[in-house]
Amino acid sequence: MISLRNVQTTDLAQLLLIENEGFPIEEAATKEAFVERIKLIPDTFIVAEKEGVVLGYINGPIMNQPYISDDLFEKIKANPKRGGYQSILGLAVSKQARKKGIAQILMKKIEELVIENERKGISLTCKQEFVSFYEKMGFVNHGLSESQHGGERWYNMVKLRQAFEG
Repeated sequence: MISLRNVQTTDLAQLLLIENEGFPIEEAATKEAFVERIKLIPDTFIVAEKEGVVLGYINGPIMNQPYISDDLFEKIKANPKRGGYQSILGLAVSKQARKKGIAQILMKKIEELVIENERKGISLTCKQEFVSFYEKMGFVNHGLSESQHGGERWYNMVKLRQAFEG
C-alpha cells in the first residue's frame, strides 16, 4: 500500500538519491534547493512511500504567472493560502518503483490541492520526450519555454483547474 504525505526533513537523503537517479547533474535540484523547499513549501511537497521507503515525490511553489521561470529553481518563498498557479519543479520516482502509476498518484494529489486551495491550474516544464506523458495526464503543450535550465530545451505544459475539476 502506497501512502502519500507532506515532506519531512528526515526524507532529504532519500529525496536526493531519487533526484539524482532521475535527472542529470545539470538539471537535478541541489541539496540546498531541497532544504529550502522542505522548509518553505511542505504544503506542496508530497512524498509517496511504502513501508517507510520514499518511492517518489512531487514539489513546486505557487506562482502568479502560468509559466515557470528559471528563477524558481533558485529562489522560492512560502506559498500563499489561495490562488495562483501550482508549479511542478520536480516529479520523480525511484528507479525500482517506476511504471507503477506513482507519478499519476502524486499528480492526482496535487490536483486535489489545487481545487482545495482555489488555484488556477498546474504548470510544469518538460523535455520533448515527456510531452506525451504529460498530455496523457491532461496537460496542454503551450510550446517552447523560455527556460534555459540545465542548458536544455523545455516545453510549457499547463493544466487548468477546469480540466480536472469536473
